[in-house]
Amino acid sequence: MINYLIGKVKSVNDKSLTLLVNDFGFEIFTPQIQNFSAEKDIELFTYMHWNQENGPVLYGFETELEKTIFLLIIDCPKIGPSIAMNILSQMSTSEFIQIISQQDEKALSKINGIGEKKAEQIIVALKHKIAKLISTGKLKPEESQTDFTQWQNITDVLTSLNYSKQEIAKTIKFLSEKHAGQNIALDQLIRSALNFLSNNI
Repeated sequence: MINYLIGKVKSVNDKSLTLLVNDFGFEIFTPQIQNFSAEKDIELFTYMHWNQENGPVLYGFETELEKTIFLLIIDCPKIGPSIAMNILSQMSTSEFIQIISQQDEKALSKINGIGEKKAEQIIVALKHKIAKLISTGKLKPEESQTDFTQWQNITDVLTSLNYSKQEIAKTIKFLSEKHAGQNIALDQLIRSALNFLSNNI
């Protein structure tokens, strides 16, 4: 299994690049292809997937987090690498983690190739896995770990109070915009959330 490669980009196509490693050229599919250019030295976390029609396909990621999210997505029932690549090409890993944490089906369904049913399926399959990885510190998103844990805690509280997924998603969005960059205690955020909900229901 090829887990990591260091080399020079030989060429860049629409969805893949050719990486030259010790005189061997590897075709690697990567979600953020716009970040790469020819003749640049790069490092990629890689995953090899066996396609029944085309054989082995190599996928590459700029960060270990991006690879982790990719593997979580393809672990969902009936969700393959093409859909995972589609998701990660249209949003950052942090955005995806936040969408799953907030159970925001509407935001996920806006991705090309992801309808409402598929979005719901992915969220149901991943919400507990993402929450567990965040709480254990194994998942380290681009934003601070505390931020994601905080939003998850607020989501749990509002869920226990029987608010709907849509109401919770709107509330988290409101809080993240209102308190961006501020160090606010959890109890204050919950009070702010409840105040927002009472004025908008």
